[in-house]
Amino acid sequence: MATTPLPLSPQTAHPVYVIGAGPGGLAVAAALRARGVRAVVLEKSDAVGASWRAHYDRLRLHTTRRLSALPGLRIPRSSGRWVARADVVRYLEKYAEKHELEIVTGVEVFRVERAGADWVLHATGGRRLTGRAVVVATGYNHTPRLPDWPGRDAYKGRLDHARTYRNPEPYTGKDVLVVGIGNTGAEIAADLADGGAARVRLAVRTVPHIVKRTTAGWPAQRSGILVRRLPTGLVDRLGALAARVGTPDLSAYGLPRPDKGLATRQREGAIPVQDVGLIDAVRAGKVEIVAAVEGFEDGEVVLADGTRITPDAVIAATGYRRALEPLVGHLDVLDGRGHPVVHGARCPREAPGLYFTGFTNPISGMFRELAIDAEKIARRIAR
Repeated sequence: MATTPLPLSPQTAHPVYVIGAGPGGLAVAAALRARGVRAVVLEKSDAVGASWRAHYDRLRLHTTRRLSALPGLRIPRSSGRWVARADVVRYLEKYAEKHELEIVTGVEVFRVERAGADWVLHATGGRRLTGRAVVVATGYNHTPRLPDWPGRDAYKGRLDHARTYRNPEPYTGKDVLVVGIGNTGAEIAADLADGGAARVRLAVRTVPHIVKRTTAGWPAQRSGILVRRLPTGLVDRLGALAARVGTPDLSAYGLPRPDKGLATRQREGAIPVQDVGLIDAVRAGKVEIVAAVEGFEDGEVVLADGTRITPDAVIAATGYRRALEPLVGHLDVLDGRGHPVVHGARCPREAPGLYFTGFTNPISGMFRELAIDAEKIARRIAR
């Protein structure tokens, strides 16, 4: 397989180093190789697509197969319209093999520094690697974020982050509280309800926009592509109209219509939740909506409305941190949220030759935007 560790041999001409062998890193490396530029992908795990290997079993791409392919290789028709997690992993493995990518596994990069016109990467085993350019593709969902709830450390019940959730089997017959109604939390709650959990509650702080994955054969992703560059106010109005027509009002179940428009929320960093079973589960009473979690006390979970509950297990679908500070935080290339100040083919003014991909969460589809960014970055570096 293409991810067998390769020796790092010195080269007269320094290569481009790509940090991360997920879809973004592989796409950039393939686009560079197609332009005759040597790219070495450094991956801290032992295989490509490490994050996808760790996701829950039920997960499928929320974007269509045709609009999710990376440069130079289509996703097989046999994967269906909505590609399953396991098929995504197989596709990434095939992608690395087809493009004969130079991937070094088991090597973690800890710090990137400028060295004249080049870049020096400090990596596993005391390695100091010199590259002509660096592409950071360590992923949007990098480090699980678990809120520092009061009483959390003293809580004796089962408390897990969604990163460790695989399937409902361990929760059969149990009372489960899922915290967070992003796409992950919504899908895990529906999965638990379908998979035999005795009771499923979903804690919600901010009501999301919920959209159908497809309507009359038209995928939500295509709508996201069409409206992406329209004015915020117009998209907000179009989104409200589409919601009234296509999505039932769940106010009676604790999920009222959001008070902010779809595009306004997206610009704040929140993309819509695609319905893959949550609406039906809520209307059937299989998933109960409750207030946000405020903390833990005396073995109970304390909710924002003062309610106290005692679930058997709590699954925190509370998102991830980019965790870029140790790697590049000293270069003044991150904003106040720890996100890169630029992405794609643009470099930070203070760091020419340093690129970032995969650190936005677009409504037009992550894989699609990774593919576009890969081509742009490769063209820029090749020039």
